[in-house]
Amino acid sequence: MLDKLKTDFPSSAGGSAGIVFESDNGFNDAQKTAISDALKNLATKSYVQSAVSPFETQAKLDGATAQIAEGQKKLDDGAPQLAAGKAQLAQLEAIPQKPAALETQYQALKAQIDAAEADAAAGEAKIAAAKLQAASSQGLRFVSENGKAAVAQVQFKVSLYSLEPSDRKDVQSIVNAAKSTGVQIYFSKEITEDVSELFGPAEIIGVVIAFIVLLVMLGTLIAAGLPLIMAVIGVGVGGTFALTGVIEMSSISPMLALMLGLAVGIDYSLFIVNRHRQQILAGMEMRESIARATGTSGKAVLFAGLTVVIALAALTISGLPFLGVLGLAAAATVAFALLIALTLTPAILSLLGRRIVSRRAWRKNAAHPGEADAKSEAKSHSAKGSGWGGFVTRHPIVTLAASVLALIVVALPAASLRLALPDGGSEPVDSSAFKSYQAIEKNFGAGMNGPIVVVGELPSGLTDAQVQQAQYNVADKLRSVQNVAAAVPVALSNDKRTAVFQVIPKDGPASASTVQVVHDLREAGKDIKASTGVQVGLTGQTAANVDVSAKLGGALPLYLAVVVGLSLILLLSVFRSIVVPLLATGGFLLSLAASFGGVVAVYQWGWLGSVFDVPHPAAVLSFLPIIVIGVLFGLAMDYQVFITSGMREAFAHGENAKQAVRTGFGHAAKVVVAAAIIMTSVFAGFIFSHLTMIRPMGFALAFGVLIDAFVVRMTIVPAAMHLLGKSAWWLPKWLNKILPDVDVEGAKVTALHESAETATADPRDEDLADAKV
Repeated sequence: MLDKLKTDFPSSAGGSAGIVFESDNGFNDAQKTAISDALKNLATKSYVQSAVSPFETQAKLDGATAQIAEGQKKLDDGAPQLAAGKAQLAQLEAIPQKPAALETQYQALKAQIDAAEADAAAGEAKIAAAKLQAASSQGLRFVSENGKAAVAQVQFKVSLYSLEPSDRKDVQSIVNAAKSTGVQIYFSKEITEDVSELFGPAEIIGVVIAFIVLLVMLGTLIAAGLPLIMAVIGVGVGGTFALTGVIEMSSISPMLALMLGLAVGIDYSLFIVNRHRQQILAGMEMRESIARATGTSGKAVLFAGLTVVIALAALTISGLPFLGVLGLAAAATVAFALLIALTLTPAILSLLGRRIVSRRAWRKNAAHPGEADAKSEAKSHSAKGSGWGGFVTRHPIVTLAASVLALIVVALPAASLRLALPDGGSEPVDSSAFKSYQAIEKNFGAGMNGPIVVVGELPSGLTDAQVQQAQYNVADKLRSVQNVAAAVPVALSNDKRTAVFQVIPKDGPASASTVQVVHDLREAGKDIKASTGVQVGLTGQTAANVDVSAKLGGALPLYLAVVVGLSLILLLSVFRSIVVPLLATGGFLLSLAASFGGVVAVYQWGWLGSVFDVPHPAAVLSFLPIIVIGVLFGLAMDYQVFITSGMREAFAHGENAKQAVRTGFGHAAKVVVAAAIIMTSVFAGFIFSHLTMIRPMGFALAFGVLIDAFVVRMTIVPAAMHLLGKSAWWLPKWLNKILPDVDVEGAKVTALHESAETATADPRDEDLADAKV
């Protein structure tokens, strides 16, 4: 229907937006003139199709009512005269033999009466048609009944996504000229939304916190700044903006790219830098350390990064082009960040040399040389059973049960998850968009914020009167649908075969009742076709939002199945275990459900709404779940690899299975904690973004990372692995033979290095050792 609308009504191909005007004491003539002049000025701009004064439109609607009253008065006033004439005519007709003069009088009077009756009938027909027109406009107003508010619609020649930021500001500047008369002016979110400035104060605070964590962990400004610089270089937002010039992309795409690029870019570089620092402190030669860090931690980063890329690229299976483009843009950004981490980070490490480690760390290492690396420290630490890993493994049943139960409780609100696209009511309370939404809701009804466009295909061969009658009949049928406040014919194509109707629901565009109205209107189309011969279909932003949300809800199970299946296959190949992939995937599902539960509680139910600036709780952003699934999946596998690979390595080197859990945990805990805090800080910075659409996504990812890293990977996984013991690493022999050898943790690189050291050892050292013995 949208394509047909664009074909038959080319002027409607662009986007539209609303502007609300308010006057505390009602609009005076000067204010009306200023508003009308501003809109006329706006209509002359090259990017504007039309901008009509609401006072002119309302005057036409009110004028139709006045014309009905005037016409009815004329009919009423002429009725007594017509009745008197009919009575006189009846008297003349009663005379059997009328003289010639009387017959002439009779015929003249009869002609007058016939003409008067014809005029009366024509007048009644006009009044009936006018009443039908007035009835079809019932419930639709552009100036409020109290005269204190007015709403104007601006039709653009291009889509809202293609509207330049400078043009948005130009619209506001032109219309704001009317403020000089004392009018308050509020612009809808379609006009005020602007992504030309990606960074706001909240986002900067998130990055600052990430830098502080890096500084505490790595000890020097140089080391702390390196992952941050790599993330900024690799963020790829410039590439995303370049892509928007070729492919129409939603405003959330560059923000999502920025958020993911910063978060994963910092973490990926951190893993390599941290491994390199540990190795050179343990005495490894500089270049060898860089190569080994890239071959070990770099491989794990490559695995995690490709997992995120695949999961995001898989958004194309949703069947929605805009979401596919969004997923590909985000995947490209992560791939770019991954490439920078694996190439530029080692190069910069080579240039920095020993400066990557603080002087304090060098002095401490000089006092305890040799094997004072992370692995030996982890073994010593875990042997004592101290720290969080020791606590978890000493009380595995309690910690496992408490953690799972807590996540289930947090996830309970997710059962009420309702999906929709955001409206102006989701904007910050002090924003023009929110005030516009509230003013329309207060003065015209919430449904005026999201009208539904109905397109009707009329039968061929109809006269003008029949076309008009068909429009009114369809409007009547549309108005009869429950929770419809108004249904108005607004346009007719030149060939009189396509009619457009505007349907105003009683509630806002994201409400559950409006979703039902869309479904009921489609159902009513069958009856409309049968009774009027007009085939109707729905289009417009509100109907499209409902359809997008429904399609995303339908694609969610398939996408989740693909991601879970991918998780099981990858982890099965990496850890060569049946239990570990099941444990990792089950933990991912728990953290995902808890993340959704938190989002529903805050953004749909309004819990802690004042804290997170949620003034108008509503349905959750429709494509949030599918994006969070993809991103959180990749990050969860990232942490799973770093936590579990240490356990597997310790077990493979002969440690008891239960002790290996503590050793592996102690080895990875520090870097995973730092990475999770950094990731959470960056994501949390977007919770208060100027783009409200990105806010719940930032919350979902920040909360999801916290849950997954600290509850699932650092509590549930070690507790369960400790309880399972050696059976956690069981794998059927036949499966072991056919699985590919995915050396994610770089064991082959480590073995190759150790064998090279043995082969190049000086034989005289061995002789000297024998002599000493």
